[in-house]
Amino acid sequence: MVVNGPLYGRTAIVTGVGRRAGIGFAIARELLAAGASVLVQSWTPHDAEQPWGADPGGAEGVLDALGGTGPRLAHLAADFAEPDAPGRVVRHAVETFGAVDIVVANHARSALGTLDEVSAEDLDLCWAVNARASVLLAQAFAAAHDDARPGGRIVLFTSGQHLAPMSREIPYAVSKGAIQQMTLTLADALADRHITVNAVNPGPVDTGWADAELTASVGRALPFGRWGEPDDVARLVRWLVSDDGRWMTGQVLNSEGGFRRWTM
Repeated sequence: MVVNGPLYGRTAIVTGVGRRAGIGFAIARELLAAGASVLVQSWTPHDAEQPWGADPGGAEGVLDALGGTGPRLAHLAADFAEPDAPGRVVRHAVETFGAVDIVVANHARSALGTLDEVSAEDLDLCWAVNARASVLLAQAFAAAHDDARPGGRIVLFTSGQHLAPMSREIPYAVSKGAIQQMTLTLADALADRHITVNAVNPGPVDTGWADAELTASVGRALPFGRWGEPDDVARLVRWLVSDDGRWMTGQVLNSEGGFRRWTM
């Protein structure tokens, strides 16, 4: 058990922790190892309807792999399509741990759809889960955060839509584009309170979602000879939310291992 570390005494919320193969799981594990207390949010029905499916062990298997719920780990299932869900997540963290210092909004709703296929329902749902919930998480965090505590941090997650088109995933790309655009504005809104806001574009990360053809195609465009790993993302997030990252705010960090999109 960690009794000290760069995040000892701080409380973090990490959203989108539904699968052991996922980025959210790796982030939660990294922050726990750094000494933080962590509330993880998940919404298993979303994963269950996707090609990759829910974690075989369910939410309990994910939590057990993080060491089990207890004094430093808590969990809340919440559907971010519901407007009040972000506020409930933040309140639960404060009620459980007494404060909240860090929000890592890693959750995402995936949705395919070309221009001739996209529907208002798809657009609205991706907007609600990906973009609206990120803003509402920031709002609820700002309302709950004690500025006398050091290290107020928000980390958002965008994708590569600002670097290349994603015309087969229009609902997803549009909502993720909103996150890229909101980062600087939210950072400015909270800068006077010494709360930093940054976004991470993790690039292609192997979380088990890609088929063999896509894995090979993207792999040829990655000069390090492999896809990104969830731990690559987790280490960057740990730096951003630690004291070492205190001078970084309003930035979108493209952590892609030199991804050469133009060679695909």
